[in-house]
Amino acid sequence: MTPHMRAAELDTTDIEDWGPLELPLAAALGDPMPTHGLTLYETADGAVTTGTWQCGPGESRWDFTDNAEFIHVLSGSMTCVEDDGTVTEVTPGSTVVFPKGWAGTWTIHETLRKVYVIFS
Repeated sequence: MTPHMRAAELDTTDIEDWGPLELPLAAALGDPMPTHGLTLYETADGAVTTGTWQCGPGESRWDFTDNAEFIHVLSGSMTCVEDDGTVTEVTPGSTVVFPKGWAGTWTIHETLRKVYVIFS
């Protein structure tokens, strides 16, 4: 069977409440940031995971020490600031790769929904 979803059409009630954003994923730097998601596929060894993820507004700290992530943003917006000062504005339709070793902050301005692939 081919894993399949129409992530942009899912209602928040169709995806799982994953609780507030917290480590080991990322650290919220202010008020709690609610997250929801749905895993579409994961390899048996956990080396690759893909699905959809949604997060409420706020600022958070991300460190891609062990993995990298590919995202395609469906809705919402955020500003990503890498530790070297590089700023990336992310809006609906943006496709971004956070390579292994990327570290910095994400400031989500309005609830963000993305399709993601995490890989080691």
